[in-house]
Amino acid sequence: MNTVQHVSNSSFPREVLQSSVPVLVDFYADWCGPCRMLAPTLNKLAIEFADRVKIVKVNVDTEPELANQFRVESIPLLVFFADGKPVGRAAGVANESGLRQALNQLTKAAGKQTA
Repeated sequence: MNTVQHVSNSSFPREVLQSSVPVLVDFYADWCGPCRMLAPTLNKLAIEFADRVKIVKVNVDTEPELANQFRVESIPLLVFFADGKPVGRAAGVANESGLRQALNQLTKAAGKQTA
């Protein structure tokens, strides 16, 4: 997959929890300025990390159950998943190089677990 896809409460288990690759979940809202600022970076990284990491978005306004489940208190909130479990969080607008480094670490950790 080379683009960021939107997931819902019904598709979250399949797309995130049962994913064969690590997943970065962006909890966001359409009205959120910082969320809109982060979107181009996530799109770029989704292409760069295609087949190694899946990047998905969850709209907290349309999916409040997921927002509550993962204790989203501010947005944007990025939650990193490996093997179906949250392994890290980053609140606010993260810079591209920091996200790239985090995704590289996530893929290395996932590779060690499956090797």
